Amino acid sequence: MARNDSTGSLRFGKPRDQHHPHNRLSAIEVRNKRAPGRYADGNGLYLLVDPKGAKRWLLRTVVDGKRCDIGLGSIRLVPLADARLEAARLRRMARAGGDPLASRRQERRSVPTFSEAAYEVHEQHSKSFRNPKHAAQWLASLEAIAFPVFGDRPIDQIESDEVLKALTPIWTTTPETARRTLQRIRLIFEWARASRHRRGDNPVDGLTKVLPKISAVPQHHAALPYALLPAFVKQLRSAEALEHARLAFEFLILTATRTTEVRLARPSEFDVDAQTWTIPAERMKAHREHQVPLSPRCVEILERALALAGDSEFVFPGRWLNKPLSEMAFLMLLRRLKREDITAHGFRSTFRDWCGEQTTFPTAVVEAALAHANKNKVEAAYLRTTFFEHRRELMNVWAAFATKEPATSADVVSIRSRGTRARRK
Repeated sequence: MARNDSTGSLRFGKPRDQHHPHNRLSAIEVRNKRAPGRYADGNGLYLLVDPKGAKRWLLRTVVDGKRCDIGLGSIRLVPLADARLEAARLRRMARAGGDPLASRRQERRSVPTFSEAAYEVHEQHSKSFRNPKHAAQWLASLEAIAFPVFGDRPIDQIESDEVLKALTPIWTTTPETARRTLQRIRLIFEWARASRHRRGDNPVDGLTKVLPKISAVPQHHAALPYALLPAFVKQLRSAEALEHARLAFEFLILTATRTTEVRLARPSEFDVDAQTWTIPAERMKAHREHQVPLSPRCVEILERALALAGDSEFVFPGRWLNKPLSEMAFLMLLRRLKREDITAHGFRSTFRDWCGEQTTFPTAVVEAALAHANKNKVEAAYLRTTFFEHRRELMNVWAAFATKEPATSADVVSIRSRGTRARRK
């Protein structure tokens, strides 16, 4: 439709109503506005810029015949699109006779603090934790690092600068703890968004770009050189310690397994006739069932341990038969032997070094013995074998090496040839 403008010229199209704009602002304009003031987007929605540069949304509407202003939050938490949706929702509520102000106050009361959200997420994920220790660590890191900074703040009001303040002191000093804590904080904010307790971006996004760059230095478990292993096993057998602890430690070495896998072993997992130990998936790091071939010495240890355990549900109980060995049992045993320079887990590295330097067993067999997951997804998809019979040969040779009289240089050569012959059979 043609119409006259103020100069008398004809113009085409709808007249632009300067007093009642609709979706006037763009995301770029919202970001670039600097001058203090109030900027209309339309339908009663305004962008407010205060003298310090902070920006927030305001909805002006009529409730029960009276004009009222309703704050919708900072633009860092509520982007333009979300502000328009929330404004439309509150306008519809007002037209239907509802009270948007009361609704907003109720919503504010229902928003949890960060610490409340953290406990809720922890509870929801409790069944997915590998063990109680992992579950405790998950929460403890947040209680020590995040809670002191923003734990009592409503989760919809926390912004990136507060997360940065919490993580900066530990980012370079304890990088692994900091990285895991960052992942947990991210998950909690994602839960808040999915639960409609929070709008906008996750404040963790992009945070690693402004935190200091750190070089990842792997922290390996201290391990005993394999040449010293026979002497260590001989010393272990005569250590002044609970017999169950001595047996469990030697069993751990000879099977190249992890401490939790041995400590919590149950009689039902063993087949003495077949000389096998089947560790259930829930106790494995890779969450896959793992079958371990047992050498003759392992069977001897198992039979002795079962005789000592009696009716216990554990093969290697602690001082009380109804409880497994303590997590500290192996550490205390090492202290008694004055070998605090090594760790129980490190004997897996001892085994790996010995395999690589003193035998010709293929890497795939050795990695299967350690229950390592194949990082090559294509190979993993096609390689279905567990090399069980080859692993039995390997573990027999390993046990023979570990339990012999302390090695001489000639003995090392002998072990190398035994590994070679075993592989070529």
